[in-house]
Amino acid sequence: MKKDLGLVQAIYPMPVLMVAAYDENGKVNVMNAAWGMICAMDKVALFIDEEHKTTQNILKSKAFTVSIADSNHIDVADFFGIASGNKMNDKFERTGYTAVKSQHVNAPIIDEFPVVMECNLADVISNDYMYCIVGHIVNVAADEKVLSDNGKIAPEKLNALIFDQFQHGYYVTGEKVGKAWDAGKKLMNR
Repeated sequence: MKKDLGLVQAIYPMPVLMVAAYDENGKVNVMNAAWGMICAMDKVALFIDEEHKTTQNILKSKAFTVSIADSNHIDVADFFGIASGNKMNDKFERTGYTAVKSQHVNAPIIDEFPVVMECNLADVISNDYMYCIVGHIVNVAADEKVLSDNGKIAPEKLNALIFDQFQHGYYVTGEKVGKAWDAGKKLMNR
């Protein structure tokens, strides 16, 4: 029997995404965003607050990157979520991490994170129910260490962090338990 829990953000897992953009002076800012997802073959949607420093930078620069945080960088990924760029001028510098300018968009790539989507600002959706930054994905780059023999990203090598909205924990992905578009095929012929 199920027990009523009241209002809970009951989606699990949630990604741990590092969103980076330049300010008007070319300074790097990065934030941790769990409320993001792919919304089309070449689009990513970030449901982030309009007041974030990174959001304001995206609106000005019209570009950003979205990296997948991994377990090797959990401390900095969490720091990017608890420190505010609006209150901490040296937020990125404190980490000692390295940023390089994307060759595809006007945004920084954080070298330490293994997978990055390079995006141009496609749209901003703002209404009574949400504030959403939509990015047009121009390129995806990945460290060779997280690629499989077929040249695609291997989740078991990525050790991507996932966020638990229930207990506020971080977990990692990795174990493959089935094949998409195959596991349910036997039910098609019933």
